[in-house]
Amino acid sequence: MIRDTSAQDRLVEVRPNGRRKLLLIGGGVAALVLVVLAAPRVMSMFSAESSVSASRLTIATVTRGPFVRDIAAEGKVIAAVSPTLYAASPGAVVLQVHAGDVVKKGQVLAVISSPELTNKLAQERSTADGMQVDYLRAQIEARKKRGELQKTYDNAIIDQTAAQRDIKRYQTAYDKGAVPVMDVDKAKSTLDKANVAVMHAKTDMGMDNDSLTFDVQAKKLAHERQLLIVKEYERQVDDLNVKSPVDGQVGQLFIAERATVAKDAQLLSVIDLSALEVEMKVPESFARDLAIGMPGEIAGNGKTWSGKVSAISPEVVNGEVAARLRFDGSTPQQLRQSQRLSVRVLLDRRDNVLTVQRGSFVDESGGRYAYLVNDGMADRRDIRVGVSSIDKVEILDGLKEGDRIVVSGADAFGAAKHVAIGR
Repeated sequence: MIRDTSAQDRLVEVRPNGRRKLLLIGGGVAALVLVVLAAPRVMSMFSAESSVSASRLTIATVTRGPFVRDIAAEGKVIAAVSPTLYAASPGAVVLQVHAGDVVKKGQVLAVISSPELTNKLAQERSTADGMQVDYLRAQIEARKKRGELQKTYDNAIIDQTAAQRDIKRYQTAYDKGAVPVMDVDKAKSTLDKANVAVMHAKTDMGMDNDSLTFDVQAKKLAHERQLLIVKEYERQVDDLNVKSPVDGQVGQLFIAERATVAKDAQLLSVIDLSALEVEMKVPESFARDLAIGMPGEIAGNGKTWSGKVSAISPEVVNGEVAARLRFDGSTPQQLRQSQRLSVRVLLDRRDNVLTVQRGSFVDESGGRYAYLVNDGMADRRDIRVGVSSIDKVEILDGLKEGDRIVVSGADAFGAAKHVAIGR
């Protein structure tokens, strides 16, 4: 038979413990205090219209300090002067350069072969030469005709002078009875004819001289008009030699070697690397604040350069507006066409401004209200916002420094004005 352990057991007497009673009483009092303190919060949570997890929200604190409005974006280096050259006439094109070649202003980049235009120039030059001969011949004929008119006038003067002498002689002889009166009358008639001849010779000389002047002038104008036509064709023939309008570099070739092109066809482009600008895309909401002359910064290749806004496109494309910045000073030499750079344009800078982190609440509420966060609750508060930057929003009314508001995720609140924020 196996014996149990009853012989080893003994009775222990338990005595009352005063310390334990004190701990129990203290714990009860503390629990009561916690209940009293938490009662408003508990009541507030029970009065909440909805509850949203804090993980779905972005909460920011309202601060006071300097407020800088700027636009930061990626820019692309472009040439301020980048002309595209076109064919002035149809014909076969012989390229004199390749893409990337450095060229000088006035250098021939391509030659267009146009036999029709060259032949037309030769024809117009021949016509001009013929008109010049006609003009010179008209001058000679005019001088000859004027000589004849002057001769006729001079002869009429001589006849008039002779008639005047004859009338004096006959009158003297008649007075002495040497000649009859009939001879005197005949001498007077001769003088009258001489006077009429002088008058008509003088008139004819003036009128014919004007006519000759007009004829010569007409020949001259016709010749000059033809010279203008020749000059125009000479310009067109000269344009067959496509020349670079600037010092720079050949960009893109739009045609193949010895290709036959139509008039006004694209041939090639030239990039003026001495005048580079940086093009950036600006959101439409910020474009209205941009103005020509605003200062900016251009960064790249480990360096930063100052710049100014030089142009703003009036057109909105895909919600963006194109703007250009010009380097303030000389253009950096190490930059290349289409190189990517960081661009920052300063719109405004003010001190002692109440701001908060920018978030979707501005668009969701139109800047009319925000949710103020306090003790795990979010209460709707009417506010008034001012201008915005890339990362901040100016607060004009409704909030104070140190307030915490929901800047993103408030769309989950719906129309609720009192929302509990859970963990």
